[in-house]
Amino acid sequence: MAEPALRIPGTSPASDSALALLAGLVGAGVADLVVAPGSRSQALALAAAELERVGAVRLHVRIDERGAGFLALGLAVESGRPVPIITTSGTAVANLHPAVLEAHHSGVPLIVLSADRPAELRGIRSNQTTMQPGIFAGAVRLERDVAAPEGAIGESDAAARLARDAVAAALGRDTDGVFVPHPGPGPVHLNLQLREPLSAARSIDGAAVQLATSALHSPHALASFAADGGARPALIARGPRTVVVAGAGAGDGAEEFARDGGWPLLAEVASGAHFGPNLVVAYRELLREPGFGDQIERVVVFGHPTLSREVPGLVQREGVETIVVEPWGIEWFNPGRHVRRFERAVVAERHEQSADERAWVGRWVHASRTLVQAGLPTAVVHRSGIDETGHVSDFEAQREYMKAQLAAVRAPITRRMLVDAVWSATWPHDRLVFGASRLIRDADRAVPGRRIPVHANRGLAGIDGTVATAVGIAIASQSALPGERVEHGAAADATATAPARTPPTPPPAVTPPTAHAGVTRALIGDLTLLHDVGSMLIGEGESRPRVQLIVGNDGGGTIFDSLEVAASAPAEAFDRVQFTPQHVDLAALAIAYGWAYAKATTRGELDEALGTRVDGPSILEVPLPR
Repeated sequence: MAEPALRIPGTSPASDSALALLAGLVGAGVADLVVAPGSRSQALALAAAELERVGAVRLHVRIDERGAGFLALGLAVESGRPVPIITTSGTAVANLHPAVLEAHHSGVPLIVLSADRPAELRGIRSNQTTMQPGIFAGAVRLERDVAAPEGAIGESDAAARLARDAVAAALGRDTDGVFVPHPGPGPVHLNLQLREPLSAARSIDGAAVQLATSALHSPHALASFAADGGARPALIARGPRTVVVAGAGAGDGAEEFARDGGWPLLAEVASGAHFGPNLVVAYRELLREPGFGDQIERVVVFGHPTLSREVPGLVQREGVETIVVEPWGIEWFNPGRHVRRFERAVVAERHEQSADERAWVGRWVHASRTLVQAGLPTAVVHRSGIDETGHVSDFEAQREYMKAQLAAVRAPITRRMLVDAVWSATWPHDRLVFGASRLIRDADRAVPGRRIPVHANRGLAGIDGTVATAVGIAIASQSALPGERVEHGAAADATATAPARTPPTPPPAVTPPTAHAGVTRALIGDLTLLHDVGSMLIGEGESRPRVQLIVGNDGGGTIFDSLEVAASAPAEAFDRVQFTPQHVDLAALAIAYGWAYAKATTRGELDEALGTRVDGPSILEVPLPR
């Protein structure tokens, strides 16, 4: 993009370079900027605020760098666009490491913009100075330690070129825009040395903003975000008894492949493929069942399976051919290093299925439905006492019927009931986020096929930053792109915004696509919430999206109760170091952070809470037994 027109009341090469870099990122398609405030990064932060003022970006400010990193992760997961995070020097940069690692293993495009002291201040114990270059080791797609700007001619152009290179690398592309499957999309680190004076006032004219934001809406620019390496698909022929496994990140291509091949689909709940006629929900049980798992001759794996032990066990079994499909990445899914065939893309041989092939997939699907149904509580059928005229003709039957209905409404909530209710309440225009807790496994075992947007941080499967990730997904899914004008109505109030000190200049009028009017729900455990509780802090002027944290509160980490050692370790010691009991007042916590709060202890209360309109950040606490 053209260099913005500037009014320069003072001199600061740091400010000039910062504005050129951020404007270059916007010109390359960046829509969101995340800032964690600090002194050394002030030029970057103020440039970001100026870009927001004129409607060029959506700016998000967080005081905690770890939460800021995962907020950026959520924004990038939902939008598919690289999201830069601006931090000051020192430990601020290190606090981004969990989000960078998750982005690295999940292929999420982040761009870390870390401010730093000039090189001459390193190694002499200068304040807030450490060795920031290389801090993320092999987890970034591109790293640059950028010398402090001096005000020389051409520095702004160099900053704009660096911005374009950073966006390309984050999207897994080379400088010519060609997709590179190895390593593919992921985080980028630009370490920016800045020398005093650290900032001076800068402003951008409207024409430059129009030019910048036009890149966000052009079909060519948007198409460039698709991570399609153009690999020629390998043909997978009919023949062996095959199952298709879909782990995290598999996407709907896994479902299409299984359907084309006529094979059972063993799709995890957060795979993006948990739907379709071939879906096998009870795959764990069937992989252990004689006549099912032991009959498998070939398995085709998409994505990153993380929710069971049975799938890695299948891959490592002698006599089973495994084909792992991953369009990009440095590492391949390879339990026990038994896999011999890896492909970037595959296609199933289309053919008329034989009776034996139809029976193969049919047995799996039917048995799965039977097992899932068996996991539901036995319902006693009570006949209503109302006759065909609409009058009560059998008062005793009607009394029993009403008692049964009341008992069902008052029934205590179980984990199965909770995951079924949340799954049923979520629609394609909503977003559903799972924490790395026991509940995602309960859902994976039980919920039926449904094509809804589901996300879980399964790159490293940690509980880090789940609240921040969900908030980021909510903001990105409920907001128009910079430069878009959202009409009044459902799309217009997609995010409630706290009053800002200075109203932003209205952005250029552009006809936008309608922002979806749904809700982002995050189904998490109590420890997952408490681990990231700081991300509930949403400051003045920040977007307050429709996000509902549904907290299954069982008083600690019950997921560890499934460990083998739980049966033999001293109970008191196990509880202290593994279960880690907690008794936090979540209602008080919600009040402290300005979130709405509700509590559901029965099925009726749960249904009512999930059916109530969500207007902003809220917590729904659901007590569960250990």
